[in-house]
Parts: sequence; C-alpha cells; structure tokens
Amino acid sequence: MRRILLAVLAAFVTLVGPAHAETWPAHPITIVVPFAAGGPSDAMARILAERMKQSLGEVVLIENVTGAGGSLGVGRAHRAAPDGYTVSFGHLGTHVANGAIYKLGYDLVDDLEPVVLLPSNPMIIVSKNTVPAKSLKELLAWLQSLPAPPTAGTAGAGSGSHIAGVYFENVSGIKLQYVPYRGTGPALNDLVAGQIDIIIDQTSNSINQVRAGNIRAYAVTDSKRVANAPEVPTVDEAGLPGFHMTLWSGLWVPKGTPKEIVARLNTAAIQALRDPAVKKQLENLGLQMPPQDQLKPEALGAWQKAEIAKWWPMIKAANVKVE
Repeated sequence: MRRILLAVLAAFVTLVGPAHAETWPAHPITIVVPFAAGGPSDAMARILAERMKQSLGEVVLIENVTGAGGSLGVGRAHRAAPDGYTVSFGHLGTHVANGAIYKLGYDLVDDLEPVVLLPSNPMIIVSKNTVPAKSLKELLAWLQSLPAPPTAGTAGAGSGSHIAGVYFENVSGIKLQYVPYRGTGPALNDLVAGQIDIIIDQTSNSINQVRAGNIRAYAVTDSKRVANAPEVPTVDEAGLPGFHMTLWSGLWVPKGTPKEIVARLNTAAIQALRDPAVKKQLENLGLQMPPQDQLKPEALGAWQKAEIAKWWPMIKAANVKVE
C-alpha cells in the first residue's frame, strides 16, 4: 500500500509541476535585495524589475532584507517556496564570500539555482573631502602616516566593500579599521559627512557624490577607465598596479524551482538588459554589461564556483571575523 501511495504522489507531482509552470506567473514576484534601499544593489534591482514586469506580465516587487553582510536576505530567499515567486539578488559578497565567513543555514551552490549573470561594477577608491591627498599615491602615503588604522566603511563582513578592503590590505600593506553598516548607501552618507576616512565602493554607488564634489575619487579597480567617469584613472595608472576587482551581480532562485520558470526569469532579465533605455540607465551608473555568451543560468553557476575557488582562500587567510 505504501508503495502505491508513493507512486501516486510521484505521478501527481509530475503532472502538477508542468501545469504550474504553464500558469506562472499568476501574482506578483518578489526580488529580495539583501542590502538597504538606496544602495547600488537596490538601484540595479529596481531598474531591472521595472522592465522585467513587461516580459512577465506581473508586477516585480523589491524587498530589502538587510544584515549580516547580506546573508539574511539570501537566507530569506532560500527559505521561500521553489515556485518562482521569490528571487534572490546578490553579488560576489553575498553569493561567494559569505560562505567563507558566516555559518550559513544554506549552501550557496547546492541550495540555490542560478538564473542570470547581471552587470558588474568596478570598485572605486574614495575618501572624505578633508583628506589632504589629491592622488592615489598621496592617499597611500597619508594612510601609512596615520598613528591609528584609517576607518573604512563597509556593508558588513563579507560584503563587496569588505572584500575589497581585505584585498587592498594585501596589496598595499596598509591595515584598515572596518566600520560595518547595513549597506554601502548608509556608509556613503557617513563618508560625505566626514565620519569615516575611506570606502572602496562600487562605482555606481559613489560616482554621483564624486561628481557633486562631496567626496574625492582616486582610482577605479580595473585595467581600463569607466566610460561614464573617464577622468578617474585606473589603479594601474594611479600607482597601485594589479589591484583589480569587479563586483559582479546575479539572480538566483530556491533549489527545486521548475526549469521552465528559471528559463522564463532568465529570458525576462536578458530582455531587460538588452532594452536600450535600461542599458543606458545601468551604464550611467558605471555598470558594465555581461558578455552575451555568459547569460545562460549555467554560465552564472560556473562563474560562481570559479569565484569561490579564487576568493575563499584569501578571505580565510585574512581571518575575517563577523563583527
């Protein structure tokens, strides 16, 4: 009897799964952004969500779930039903680095299905305006001259800004005192107010404050200049060669989400990225579009695994602690 019941249940699941996928979506979809509203992740997600709803025929909502370097937001998405109605937005920090720092209640690879690779952000080294340095070389000299470690804002342990800080310490030999926030939006506000010394931030988050003259920019962490801020030199040009870091982003869904739904989400995201108006908005933020041959879910999955292999040893060697 038990075998018969199990066979009936398996048949039911087989029949219901495709039918559900055919009628999806039937109500609004939520993208969980694991950082505060107003930050770079939030801005990208809202731009994409607005365009994705045209392809999906349903409203795409943004839910900001902050804390623990983004791991709380990813956990919220992981615990959701695998029905395509809850999507996890994240990046190098949340879907790679956090696995080397936090005791997560989920596996970043095994418990999430990749959907699509999103635009990336070279980082930018910025300081409060009262810092006397006018170039990166002068900034490095000033930081080294301080009697105590300079304060560096981050979005929490494991965030992109924190990873960038650890990498900066490795390359420059300068020790930083990290000041964690619930997102780089709030951290940037304190930098403008002069409450912290520097941030190694996403270009899209800081560039408008740089243009407004509220903070000072020294270099972008890439081998080429950012198209919408060509006046900011690269780290190679400015005096810290090899300090290259790009904060890529992506979308994931809970494990077990029907492949047909993953494909629908993937298509909607790609259509958004190819929309000229959306592309212009993202490029104005300093974001770099992903290569066309890297937009399939499998490509994001392979890239995430490669980044884990690259960054986990460095993070663990730095003995990063959760504050």
